[in-house]
Amino acid sequence: MTAEFGQYALMLALMVAFTQMIIPLVGAQRGWRNWMAVGGVAAQLQFALIAVAFAALMWGFITSDFSLAVVTENSHSAKPMLYKVTGTWGNHEGSLLLWVMILALFGAMVAWFGAALPEGLRARTLAVQAAIGVAFLAFLLFTSNPFERLDVIPVDGRDLNPLLQDPGLAFHPPFLYIGYVGLSMTFSFAIAALIEGRVDAAWARWVRPWALLAWIMLTIGIALGSWWAYYELGWGGWWFWDPVENASFMPWLLSAAVLHSAIVVEKRDALKSWTILLAILAFSFSLIGTFIVRSGVLTSVHAFATDPTRGMFVLAILVIAIGGSLTLYAVRADRMRATTAFALVSRESGLVLNNVLLAVSCAVVFIGTMWPLIAEGLTGEQVSVGPPFFNITFTPFLIGLAMILPIGAMLPWKRAKMGRTMAALWGMLAASVTLGALVWMLQTGGRMLAPIGAVLAAWVILGVIADLAQKAGGWRAKPATARARLAGLPRSEWGKAVSHAGLGILIFGISALTAWEQQDIRTLAVGDSFQLGEYNFTLDAVTSGRGPNYTTDMGTVTVRRAGAVVATLHPEKRFYPVQRMPTTEAGIQSRPLRDLYVSLGDQQPDGRWAMWSWIKPFANWIWGGAILMAFGGCLSLSDRRYRVGVARPRAAAVPAE
Repeated sequence: MTAEFGQYALMLALMVAFTQMIIPLVGAQRGWRNWMAVGGVAAQLQFALIAVAFAALMWGFITSDFSLAVVTENSHSAKPMLYKVTGTWGNHEGSLLLWVMILALFGAMVAWFGAALPEGLRARTLAVQAAIGVAFLAFLLFTSNPFERLDVIPVDGRDLNPLLQDPGLAFHPPFLYIGYVGLSMTFSFAIAALIEGRVDAAWARWVRPWALLAWIMLTIGIALGSWWAYYELGWGGWWFWDPVENASFMPWLLSAAVLHSAIVVEKRDALKSWTILLAILAFSFSLIGTFIVRSGVLTSVHAFATDPTRGMFVLAILVIAIGGSLTLYAVRADRMRATTAFALVSRESGLVLNNVLLAVSCAVVFIGTMWPLIAEGLTGEQVSVGPPFFNITFTPFLIGLAMILPIGAMLPWKRAKMGRTMAALWGMLAASVTLGALVWMLQTGGRMLAPIGAVLAAWVILGVIADLAQKAGGWRAKPATARARLAGLPRSEWGKAVSHAGLGILIFGISALTAWEQQDIRTLAVGDSFQLGEYNFTLDAVTSGRGPNYTTDMGTVTVRRAGAVVATLHPEKRFYPVQRMPTTEAGIQSRPLRDLYVSLGDQQPDGRWAMWSWIKPFANWIWGGAILMAFGGCLSLSDRRYRVGVARPRAAAVPAE
């Protein structure tokens, strides 16, 4: 009966979402406060119903209820409990249910924490959020029902995809979905503002926390996915420009643009229509990502296998949502005129340039991702767009962002003098170039990627230090005065500093790893050794074993430097008999300055084993930088201004009789 409760809960949630979509919108248009109040109640009820349905599905996975088709297809009684739980969203139906539950949760959060919002804006926002919920609940119920029963109940299930039976990828989807769906709130606020015909500083102050939360979660989700690919797939890479990787990266770029653009709306009452457009596009790219993952039009290791009916349903949602919102924007955008002007050299201009670089880089990634589909439709020929294209086309935009970031962060609002701003940065620029020259000399010439990366990373990080020094009163300020001023900075300023520093660390990690990694591919008999760089690798043994639901061949590889043992690595080649699928578990020793990485391949006919080995310098700096960026976002999100929100308007005084 648990599954039936889940089914009924979803059906009721669809009806509640439809009510939430219509009644508050009519109430806001007519000024009927009791109708507008329905939105908050409906949002909370919708979330509660979907949470019941999600709990029912999770219970089916935990108890191995193989009468449910989705459990049979994606679980097994011998699977570890962690992966029974996370298997709830390790499939199309369960992940879509998680998607709509998070969507409803965001609507409920507006109801819980949005009491200070203007009633009309709150009602319209909840109505737009409900409209998205109606579309995806209908998609879930009519094409992807997670509670579909089987006529004949099998003895056991077909197991979860072995690639998903890993802690990194188990928690990667929820973070990504919170990011994807978080952008639905900025979209809902944008559409509500277009309907209402008004955008002001209060609107921007309410939009920024949602955009920031989405950006944080996307950062964590993308970093988890990259880390998983690094240690699980065994190919030694951390980013492949896969279509599904790009599907999460494009909303991340646009959410960063929304964050920076909303600052201008809040502080200077400018860039209103541009910010609205970015909010629409950011969620639109989330929908495009959903289409890529669930339609099957593009091949990816991350994509869900789906049928054409589902793809057409998602495409219909995408066309209606994007086409309708852009049409409304075209009709209403002229009402979002700025009330202030700014000079060519100003912080506003710096943020505009930041936005342009982020938006154009997103467009480049989108074209590269979709070009195989476009080319096949136009010419009938199958083409592929790989990492070389993205590396060549995207890198210049990353370099441009890094170059303008320290300058833009220190420019004054409205009008600035470049010479005065650069006075605090010339020393940092000289130090950055000197560091790049030092890196080039230490590597005795060779590729310029690492020196350029060192210059950009140092420029970004030292720019953060210069910005903080200026806010502390300059380099000549007394220590007590500087400490007091820094302690008095809002958390959003500290969050900005930490996030920008994290970006600098990320840039250096990427450039150093790409330029300096060393690789060896060979076949080895047990007992064989070889030299890679300053390390000696020896394959000491390969032993067979058994896990909870797999068999394994585990290698023992001893790594020595100058005769001394520095690491003993255990790469594995696992085989999951239910899915008839092998996986690779890399053996990695991680250190702050380098990783030793070994991947075991198949046994050859002559008894030797294929083995891939890498020395990866500064690999962990990539994920360390991403963690710092997310932590900086969390610092900004904890700023009191975003927790308090906009004050309620005071009630008019009532004259005494």
